[in-house]
Amino acid sequence: MAAVSAPAAAPIAAVSLHTSLSARPHSVSFATLPRTAPPTLRISIGARSVRCLAAAGPDMRETLDKVVGAHKVVLFMKGTKDFPQCGFSHTVVQILRSLDVPFETLDVLSNEALRQGLKDYSSWPTFPQLYIDGEFFGGCDITVEAYKSGELQETLEKAMCS
Repeated sequence: MAAVSAPAAAPIAAVSLHTSLSARPHSVSFATLPRTAPPTLRISIGARSVRCLAAAGPDMRETLDKVVGAHKVVLFMKGTKDFPQCGFSHTVVQILRSLDVPFETLDVLSNEALRQGLKDYSSWPTFPQLYIDGEFFGGCDITVEAYKSGELQETLEKAMCS
């Protein structure tokens, strides 16, 4: 099972300024963010772990390339294969299990940066997202149709043999 984690956000500091723009002094307050290193994202699948900046950019793309390339079948889903958090994710898990295919999952609900980064990475706005042999295959509807037509089984057989 895969785990995704990000560090907790740093507290926000409040600053007060006293200005004298007219005869009466005014007090203005605003919040500033402390200067810290950019947040990082750690993605773990089994014994492998990859770390990147938690923003959709070259580092996120490189990390996602490593994740989808590390396994023949990867499903980015809401929840886990043992506890799906939406019906579409559950459907794709059941299809893959019925085909007795080894697959890894990553829970996109556990990290907003991962969820947004994947949308940019795949140009696909919804989850689940299925990757086979390092390539984006599709979401739930595409996976169901490919399963019904036999295309999914053929694609998985080729991937497992490569």
